[in-house]
Amino acid sequence: MNDLKVFSGRAHRDLAQRVCEYLDLPLGRLVTGNFPDGEISCKIDEDVRGRDVFLVQPTGPPVNENLMELLIMIESFKRASADRITAVIPYYGYARQDRKDEGRVPITAKLVANILTQAGASRVIAMDLHAAQIQGFFDIPVDHLYAAPVLDEYFRDMQLDADDLAIVSPDEGSIKRALTHVQALGGKLAIVDKRRSGASKTKQANLIGGPVEGKVALIFDDMISTAGSICGAAEMVHEAGAREVYLASTHGVFAGDALERIEAAPVCRVVVTDTVPLKANTATNKVEVLTVAPLLGEAIKRIHRNESVSRLFD
Repeated sequence: MNDLKVFSGRAHRDLAQRVCEYLDLPLGRLVTGNFPDGEISCKIDEDVRGRDVFLVQPTGPPVNENLMELLIMIESFKRASADRITAVIPYYGYARQDRKDEGRVPITAKLVANILTQAGASRVIAMDLHAAQIQGFFDIPVDHLYAAPVLDEYFRDMQLDADDLAIVSPDEGSIKRALTHVQALGGKLAIVDKRRSGASKTKQANLIGGPVEGKVALIFDDMISTAGSICGAAEMVHEAGAREVYLASTHGVFAGDALERIEAAPVCRVVVTDTVPLKANTATNKVEVLTVAPLLGEAIKRIHRNESVSRLFD
């Protein structure tokens, strides 16, 4: 492990520190800041020549600032002659634009993949990408991790009866994810039929499967951004007679009025992971944050030792 170095940008230094604690390594010395005109500065404060370097930097809000900082970090380590540079991106910004769903729009998930590769990244670690096919946008190896084991362990510790559970997919695109949780926790699968009318406007039309009446409903999604969709799903499940409703998501982005929507929604608790730092002005006690640092740390250790990462999910 002597050749392994972990560094962090400013996006989520706490998560990087927890990863280093798991690895029993000191966090690498890196100074980042801004020039008076807003440009980002970066200086590596230790020797990294020939080292296996991992850069922890989720590209969450402010997305453009964090993404640009990651690119500058990669460039710095490339010019400092690091042997391998792995970008550890727990939350991958611009992932929602992964295809042309209408004319004259970009595929920004592919654009960001190209930029990261061109900057000099040798490898990428990402967690719960919005669409699995984004792995194929990269011309370098991608290790796609899943927070499902962390979330499932939380609900398993609640000792919920499998016959009393309803696992709910908030839309058709999350059915495969929901089935994974059904296999781990038991219960019946229910699906919310969601209709999208714009970039941030959705409407819940029907509830398929179930039943949810009298059940404890667990609604799983990859991210909570404005919380409009998942709170709408919670409302529908509650109206269908669910006894308790819990929301679970890997990425708690909580943009705009998300926290206010969650506070008003008929949910007992919202469980997210620390892939994105939680806002300091969190005004609800419904949100609980689980750490993915051991999962990221174990993946980093296995990659450094050229061991299997997929074994983590067997």
